[in-house]
Amino acid sequence: MEEEIILQCENLKKKFGRKEILKGVSLDAKAGDILGFIGPNGAGKTTTIKLILGLQSITGGTVKINGYDIEKEFVKAIKRVGTIVESPDLYMYMSGYDNLKLIANMYKDISKERIDEVIKLVGLENRIKDKVSKYSLGMRQRLGIAQAILHKPNLLVLDEPTNGLDPEGIKQVKDLIVKLAKEEKMAVLISSHNLLELESFCTKVTIIKNGEVIENTSMEQAKKLNKDSCYKFEIDDIKKAIEIIKEETKVIDDKNIKIYIDKQKVPEVIRKLVEEDVKIYKVCEEEVSLEDAFLKKTGGNVID
Repeated sequence: MEEEIILQCENLKKKFGRKEILKGVSLDAKAGDILGFIGPNGAGKTTTIKLILGLQSITGGTVKINGYDIEKEFVKAIKRVGTIVESPDLYMYMSGYDNLKLIANMYKDISKERIDEVIKLVGLENRIKDKVSKYSLGMRQRLGIAQAILHKPNLLVLDEPTNGLDPEGIKQVKDLIVKLAKEEKMAVLISSHNLLELESFCTKVTIIKNGEVIENTSMEQAKKLNKDSCYKFEIDDIKKAIEIIKEETKVIDDKNIKIYIDKQKVPEVIRKLVEEDVKIYKVCEEEVSLEDAFLKKTGGNVID
């Protein structure tokens, strides 16, 4: 049985005065999806998230959550949404448990059993009675997610959930998100600048540029956005090579360059470089990463 669509954005538009920020953004997420939402600076990611959460008015198009229109039926639409935008709001002088109790009191029917269940889900059983000021950044982020899922949402919206975390903290948060999507059947929308992290655990990706969606696909397909192959060349003169090649390239360091070309063109590129006295030390085929695909698709090199 196909999973239900939990989040559906259709042709979203947003204007501030005459300035058009979003020009028809469409995306969707089903139960169990982890949707990575990426784009260069100023692409419209934050605006899209604000429209999804009903924090700004929509100029055109619709946002539906669990079938409810966010503008026409806000209370019903937002009822099963959990979110952390930027960093979670936590009381540092209180224990993790008291922070959760405070949030639980805002809802009608969150039992002590549910609080204990969430603590276990996020893996904070051993430290939940400690003051939050003693938590690592990763633990605080997990506590923030615990707060966001107390009321059993089926849509979780996270903005930069691994920002500032050390590798261990990043792994813990990633593992938790995967667990929530799989076991709790949540749809998760993650806005992030770290493409390498998204690539490792997201199931879908939406790429946005200048307020428009330029790719909306599975993570597997996203890596194949570049129909050409990607070859890494180790050479002695990067600047000269770029002038000669006339193909799409990405400089890795002062000796290595990635060239996006079809396999049949590789001998021709090598011939041109040799004729122009560029020394080639090594050529190898590389798997196209999400970052490569993203940069090729957007022509950008800065991701917010």
